[in-house]
Amino acid sequence: MTESNHRQSEYSIDPMFLDRWSPRAFTGEAVSEETLLTILDAAHWAPSSGNGQPWRFIYARRDTEAWPVLLDILDESNQRWAKNAGALLILVSQTHRISMPSGERRAIYTHAFDTGAAWFALAMQTMQLGLYAHGMGGIDRDKAMRVLNIPAEDYRVEAAVAIGRLADKETLPDDLKAREVPSQRKPLSEVAFEGTFRG
Repeated sequence: MTESNHRQSEYSIDPMFLDRWSPRAFTGEAVSEETLLTILDAAHWAPSSGNGQPWRFIYARRDTEAWPVLLDILDESNQRWAKNAGALLILVSQTHRISMPSGERRAIYTHAFDTGAAWFALAMQTMQLGLYAHGMGGIDRDKAMRVLNIPAEDYRVEAAVAIGRLADKETLPDDLKAREVPSQRKPLSEVAFEGTFRG
């Protein structure tokens, strides 16, 4: 059993897994390009099927021309707090590729799985740098495809990520303050089964 960050695991895992969480309160401090590229470099070393590396990262640093474009892709409920992040990302996965040497267009069945691995590497590297990452499913995927010029036939928008330095939860709107705590997890027995599925 491990305890850290007001969380407790059932087994003796490394505390870094309990210390990682997804806050909404950010200081508004910009993330430097070097720091952001360091985070993305760690993410692109994630494992992938056949070393296909299907992930793509579209980013905007605060106070740059790209910032309002990416911020506008987020659902309004996420824009309320993500506007104070230091960087925003849109995570995209490649769904199909051309097989060599046949030239056949083939589906990449693990594209989302692999991109999820890159997201986790990104989140952990962010923590190592004293920053926090908050992944978001609440985005306008159609708008992202359109305004970011993503080819729909071979790519899919997966999620968005806000990165920044942690601020006091009092900086959040009242309805979000109570939610600004590290979330707990279901018991392991509800998600891990030996030998057969038991949903």
